[in-house]
Amino acid sequence: MKKNLLKFSGLTFALVAMLGMSGCASTGGNTNTAAKSLEVGIAADIPSVDVMHNGQKVTIQRNQNTDNNINPAFAKTSRKCPPFCIQPGEVAAGVKTIGELEMLQYLQKVSAGDKSIVVVDSRTPDWVAKGTIPGAVNIPWDKLNIGKSDPITVQDILEKQLGAKQQDGFWDFSNAKTLVMFCNGHWCGQSPTNIKGLLRIGYPAHKLVWYRGGMQEWETLGLTTVK
Repeated sequence: MKKNLLKFSGLTFALVAMLGMSGCASTGGNTNTAAKSLEVGIAADIPSVDVMHNGQKVTIQRNQNTDNNINPAFAKTSRKCPPFCIQPGEVAAGVKTIGELEMLQYLQKVSAGDKSIVVVDSRTPDWVAKGTIPGAVNIPWDKLNIGKSDPITVQDILEKQLGAKQQDGFWDFSNAKTLVMFCNGHWCGQSPTNIKGLLRIGYPAHKLVWYRGGMQEWETLGLTTVK
């Protein structure tokens, strides 16, 4: 069996890749013996989940060390507000707020080949370098800050990555992708800023999804991250 070394939650674990399995786990999670034996599962019926990241399969699971503590990068409880103020549960009308299990479902869909969805890490590259959610694509919030970022850069992102089209000075979002956006957590305004900006130019609210807990909650739960 092939071993892939993955770094997550501050520790390195040897994860055993499964033989004869597809690149995406079923909705109920993996059913292989190794996954079933995990002491710390994701949910009662989901020991781990396989997703694709940069063309390679990554197994998302929780840190198996029950004495493990949160990554120091996300241990700080207090940051100056503004700008690091607590975000509301609903970022905007019509935009769905999700948790970790829903995020895993979106990641599975993307890994299964659904090109209508993009999971977006809105943070700047220095934060992404600390670790991101497997399957996410980094689109820095300051590159997609509608009305403040370079218009050419914004147009390029909208057309080449998000599936929007500009016609006669207006945006056509009929084929735009569903964006599942996150940043550093409840106190982070990066993905909310992008979501509100996209709504202003007509991006459909039902095609915008917000993982409010972001990396702080992901890390708190000991879930796999990748560099």
